[in-house]
Amino acid sequence: MSVVGRTVRAERVGATRESILAAAERLFAEHGVLGVSNRQVSEAAGQGNNAAVGYHFGTKADLVRAIVRKHAGRIEAVRLRMLDETGENPDVRDWVNCLVRPIAEHLASLGGPTWYARFGAQVMTDPTLRAIMAEESLASPSLHQALDGLRRCLPDLPAEVRAERWDMARLLMVQIYAERERALAEGTPTPRASWHDAATGLVDAIVGLWLAPVTPNP
Repeated sequence: MSVVGRTVRAERVGATRESILAAAERLFAEHGVLGVSNRQVSEAAGQGNNAAVGYHFGTKADLVRAIVRKHAGRIEAVRLRMLDETGENPDVRDWVNCLVRPIAEHLASLGGPTWYARFGAQVMTDPTLRAIMAEESLASPSLHQALDGLRRCLPDLPAEVRAERWDMARLLMVQIYAERERALAEGTPTPRASWHDAATGLVDAIVGLWLAPVTPNP
């Protein structure tokens, strides 16, 4: 095969993969990962071959991982930029901003409609798929940096309370963004006018969560 032929084929394969990723993300967001078959994804992506998903991505878990990675790199870039812009003595709000705002900024950059926030909420309901999200998150240097900074700001917070509040904060980020995305898709009113404003409200809530007093065990 000539160089031109290989280039054309590579471009065609790349376009097919992108079509499958976009179709899968939308269907998973709207119907849940377990409620969608590979055949349905292939049909929605305009692929005559119903085995296209398996050919290009392997298992459904592999497809979920590919969708996560498609967005993770862009979110990572935003968070790294925000970390670079953080002042010399960042406080709890600064670190929470670095955790919360990159996702909102990324969703805003996609235009509309978007499905990634609802996709994330659906994935988090399945233990196996949730592990994929957790694994990909642990691969993010910027996330580790933001969490380490937050930890340094709260040295007296007991380890078990820290773990509990991180679970709460993570769930808030997933669900609040998913609810906003769903409302936008349905054309229903939202509490905030923009993704930036939605992130501001979420930052306020999560800062309050981290700084809330701890009730001693009886």
